[in-house]
Amino acid sequence: MNAMSVLSLADSGHAPVMLREIVEHLRPQSGGIYLDGTFGGGGYARAILGAADCTLYAIDRDPDAIARGRALAGALRAETGTAAGGDRLRMVEGGFGDMRALLEAEGVSALDGVVLDLGVSSFQIDQAERGFSFRADGPLDMRMSRSGPTAADLVNTLPEAELADVIYQYGEERLSRRIARAIVAARAEAPFETTLQLAGVIRRVVPADRSGIDPATRSFQALRIRVNDELGQIERGLEQAASMLRPGGRLVVVSFHSLEDRIVKRFMAEAAGRAPSPSRHDPRAQMRPDAPAGFRLVSGKALRPSDGETRHNPRARSAKLRTLERLSSAPMPPMSPGEAR
Repeated sequence: MNAMSVLSLADSGHAPVMLREIVEHLRPQSGGIYLDGTFGGGGYARAILGAADCTLYAIDRDPDAIARGRALAGALRAETGTAAGGDRLRMVEGGFGDMRALLEAEGVSALDGVVLDLGVSSFQIDQAERGFSFRADGPLDMRMSRSGPTAADLVNTLPEAELADVIYQYGEERLSRRIARAIVAARAEAPFETTLQLAGVIRRVVPADRSGIDPATRSFQALRIRVNDELGQIERGLEQAASMLRPGGRLVVVSFHSLEDRIVKRFMAEAAGRAPSPSRHDPRAQMRPDAPAGFRLVSGKALRPSDGETRHNPRARSAKLRTLERLSSAPMPPMSPGEAR
């Protein structure tokens, strides 16, 4: 199949971050089986399928993303004139933190590569009705899967201290207690229902940042992470992805904020036997010569997007790409308890 024919399929304006670097690090091979654990707009899927005659499983917990993927599979069938063309892309609904069970149900127990984009899909951000954006009004939802408690449920029911802890832990917001106090006072007058209602309360008590970042940014991030158990998904997904890789297979991850990247960086370093213990005063804070040599870090430092990409796509500014390669079938070392657990 011609690579450009796949890549040129309409993508509704979605700009996948560090696309060239993703494909270079994943190294898709004909006949291989790969996983895009965060299908989103399908940008990575198109590039992977265009780079090699391989099979790609794509996981997403957003029903809208699953529908986009099935449409893409249908376009592939029409392009090739065969059912096999569409079968190269196989959509699986669910969270990537459950990838092992989801893929085993599809008859897949080993992979030649996995890519995870930990950012929120631009489709979700740009659709006000999904409730992720503090710039456009919509229901205070934030659920990626459209099931379970919403962000409105949290801000209307959590005790003040617990709400402050959520905002501080997942948003790294130093004014979390002030924000929680303001939210509790406001909900006593009327329950929160919309994004701009919440953003307005936060903006009244948080001074504008010199960087120009909206005062509501960190609080919205915190609620989104909590609603979707994003850090738990990452921890489970990393362990399962690495354990399913065949020798020579690679796990390529793009993260967008410090909480995500801290988990990814530590996991990959530990898998490669290079992680020090948390404190430099701890006598165990040294490289671990006894760690299984079953993995290696493809690059010592995280890769960042080019200046050209960030000018074209400002959402790429904070992206960091890290890659782990499996060298042997040595067992996965257990992940050390992290700050996000």
